[in-house]
Amino acid sequence: MTCTYIKKEYFLILILALFSCEQDEYIALDDDINASKENFLKAQPDLIGLDKNLMDDLESVSDGIGAPYFTLPESDDYSNIPQDPLNQITPEKVALGKLLFHETSTGGNPTTGSNLFTYSCASCHHAAAGFSSGLRQGIGEGGVGFGISGEGRSFDTSIAVADTDIQPIRSPTILNVAYQDVMLWNGQFGGTGTNVGTEANWENIPENFLGFEGVEIQAIKGQDVHRLLIDESFITTFDYKDMFDSAFPNDPETERYTKRNAALAIAAYERTVLPSQSPWQRWLKGEYDILTKEEKRGAMVFFGKGRCYECHTGPALNDKNFYAFGMGDFDNSSDSFVLDAAGFDAVKKGRGGFTQNAEDNYKFKTPTLYNLVDNGFYGHGGTFTSVKEVIEYKNDGTVQSAEVPSENLAPQFVEDLKLTKNEIDNVTLFIETSLRDPNLTRYIPDVVNSGNCFPNNDPMTKIDLSCD
Repeated sequence: MTCTYIKKEYFLILILALFSCEQDEYIALDDDINASKENFLKAQPDLIGLDKNLMDDLESVSDGIGAPYFTLPESDDYSNIPQDPLNQITPEKVALGKLLFHETSTGGNPTTGSNLFTYSCASCHHAAAGFSSGLRQGIGEGGVGFGISGEGRSFDTSIAVADTDIQPIRSPTILNVAYQDVMLWNGQFGGTGTNVGTEANWENIPENFLGFEGVEIQAIKGQDVHRLLIDESFITTFDYKDMFDSAFPNDPETERYTKRNAALAIAAYERTVLPSQSPWQRWLKGEYDILTKEEKRGAMVFFGKGRCYECHTGPALNDKNFYAFGMGDFDNSSDSFVLDAAGFDAVKKGRGGFTQNAEDNYKFKTPTLYNLVDNGFYGHGGTFTSVKEVIEYKNDGTVQSAEVPSENLAPQFVEDLKLTKNEIDNVTLFIETSLRDPNLTRYIPDVVNSGNCFPNNDPMTKIDLSCD
């Protein structure tokens, strides 16, 4: 397998082969890499102890590049944020997308009339849960309440199951989506890169033929799937016209106020949602006292004996590959709201459910690990309730799901790591603390144009969030 990253405006491919999973194809100019590394080293004092050992580990697993290879750009550094060539990131698009993403008045096409304007994109991807849902299954239409970090949202039993938008798989975060070219756990959204060669499976995803990357395609397709309605009437009614004019000044007015442009603005915003203020990112930039000794030891396990870096690599700590780790799926236990039986067999087969290739069955896309602790459920089926459980599961190497063929299991799962209790504790601390950006609220608007409560606008949420 090859884990691939594309960095904009760079042209030299560095293929880093490490153990059983090749590292990213990192495209960069020789002069740019050398200058970046030279400037970084000049800015740092002489490293000693754990910091020196950790920096050596980073250089070892990045073909000598070191900290810059893992460093995220700031959210307004558009030239260094990976973007779709067909959807240039601009401040105007980001500003518009930020509002539309949280605007509950986009929930304008509900199955049940009483749910009108009660949900948004942010219903399942909000800052309080690290831009995931805070639930085992995210709920759009048909959910009530919020709680503190989304954990209080529940299924409204007064409406029919068929009328409820409940996700059949754990809602992934939008953090670091700029470093993916396909979206969803099975990667079905996206018409470029990773999905080249899968065109025969696009019958139900004709949007892929538009040629956009996954972030943009998901934002287009998701409006229909999740019963959102952003049309010219919405734009006029809720006073978004001037923002569309600023974001898409070169589009004829007859083509400007559209679902597609709304999606492009949302995608531009999503690409800027980066956990660049996490302690780990600050350490990478030279704040060596920001991490405790235990966190640094955990990072050394991550980039060393634990071999987490084999797939969790690059600035976002996730590659573009799909792996089977034998994790369980949703079921009818008390921890699940409901199973969408229709098509669930394809859902639980992950990448194989999309590609129809048996070798891809039960393989799911590598997730980013930033702010993972904020969600509370882990694995594509949400079958773990702590980060430590996931690490112990991988260290133990015994599958949860008997359906996964042994030949499809990732080499990274079957390898015998033999991590000690202290090593497990330290790498857990690194993931939970060092990789957690404490200031994601900077990506939330103060208000949306409608004045509605968000991320949800149902009566129970209004009480939970003290919305006027």
